[in-house]
Amino acid sequence: MKYFLCVFGCAANVSDSERIAATYEAKGWRRAKKWQDAEDVVIISCSIRQSAEDRVLGLIRNIAKEKAQGKKVKVILTGCMVGMAIHDASGKLLKSLKRRMPTVDEFLSIDEVGFTSGIVRGDKKHALVMISNGCNNFCSYCVVPFARGKEISRPYEDILSECRDLAKQGYISITLVGQNVNSYGSDLERINKKAIYVKHLGKMRIPTLFPYLLEDIADIDGLKNIDFISSNPWDFSNELIAVIAKHKNIKRLIHLPVQSGDETILKRMNRWYTPKEYVELIRIMREKIPDVQFSTDIIVGFPGETKEQFEHTVALCKKIGFMKAYVSIYSDRPETVAHKTMVDDIPFKEKKSRWEILDDLINKSNLRKGTYPLYE
Repeated sequence: MKYFLCVFGCAANVSDSERIAATYEAKGWRRAKKWQDAEDVVIISCSIRQSAEDRVLGLIRNIAKEKAQGKKVKVILTGCMVGMAIHDASGKLLKSLKRRMPTVDEFLSIDEVGFTSGIVRGDKKHALVMISNGCNNFCSYCVVPFARGKEISRPYEDILSECRDLAKQGYISITLVGQNVNSYGSDLERINKKAIYVKHLGKMRIPTLFPYLLEDIADIDGLKNIDFISSNPWDFSNELIAVIAKHKNIKRLIHLPVQSGDETILKRMNRWYTPKEYVELIRIMREKIPDVQFSTDIIVGFPGETKEQFEHTVALCKKIGFMKAYVSIYSDRPETVAHKTMVDDIPFKEKKSRWEILDDLINKSNLRKGTYPLYE
C-alpha cells in the first residue's frame, strides 16, 4: 500500500507531514512519488491566504476527475483548513467544508496526529523540530489562532531528547518551529527553571523558557547550525539576544516579521510594537550580535492603508536593509477581526503595485547585488 503527501504552506505544515508519514510507515505503507500511484492521498492544507486555499481546491478537483473515471483513491484533508472547521464550535465551517469538497473522504484534525509513531524526515542533515503549536496573539488579519488553537508547548525534556537523538544520528542543522517561539513554555504548569518575563501589552507578564531552551540545544555536541521560526518583535527579550550572541552555531539570519512600517496600521493589525520600537530592537541586536542579518514578513494593502502609510513601510525597509522579505498581498480571511470589522478597500492593482515596489527594493535588489540568502 502506498500513501502520498502534498504539503501546502509553512514549516509547521512540513513538520506535521513528517509525523503523518511516520504513522503510515509504522503500518508498513510506502511513500509514493506521485498521487496517481497512491491508495491514500493526504493533503496538508494552508489557509493563511485565499491563494493557498485555491491551490488545495485545484488539486482536489483534479483528483475528483480521476475518481469519477473509476480510480480508487482515498482523499484525506488535514492542516489549517480543517483546523479552522474543527475549532469552530458552531459546526458551520465543517459543514461548509464538506459541502465544498464532496470528494474528500476524511477530514483529519492535525490534533489527532501526535509524536507516538516518531517522525519520518526527508532530509538527513537538517531537521525541523516542533516546540509548540497554536497561537494566543490574535493579530487582526491572521487565522492561525482559529486554525491551530491556543498555544501549547511541548515538554522541555522531550524537545531536548529529540535534539540529542538527532545529533547522534548525524544531523548537523535543526530549525525550531512554532507560531511564536519566543513565548515557548508560558503555558507549562511545572517550570524547572526560572522563567524570563518579557513585555507584553505594556506589562512584564509573559513567562518564557525559550532562551533557556535555545541555549541548551546550542550546547549539544554536533549541532553546527540552529535556527528558529517564527518570532515576534514584541517579546524578543534581552536574554534571548544574549544567548544568540554567545553561541556562534545559532544562525545569524534572524527572521523578524514587521508586517508594516506604519504605527496606525500596526495598531489595527493588533501588533504590539511601534516602528520606532522595531528599529530600536534591530539596533540593539546589531550592536550585540556580530554579523547579524534580518529577513521579515510584510503585508501590503491592509484595509485602509493609504499611500502615505505604505511609504512609511518603504522608509523602514530602507532604514533596516533586510536581506529578504516575504511580501504578501492582504487576503481577507474569515473569522478574523479584520474580516468582521474592516473593509478590504484597496484595489488589487494597487496592492500588486505595492508588492512589486517592496519585492524590487529588497529581494530583487539583493539578487542583483548577489547577496540574496537562502532561508529555510
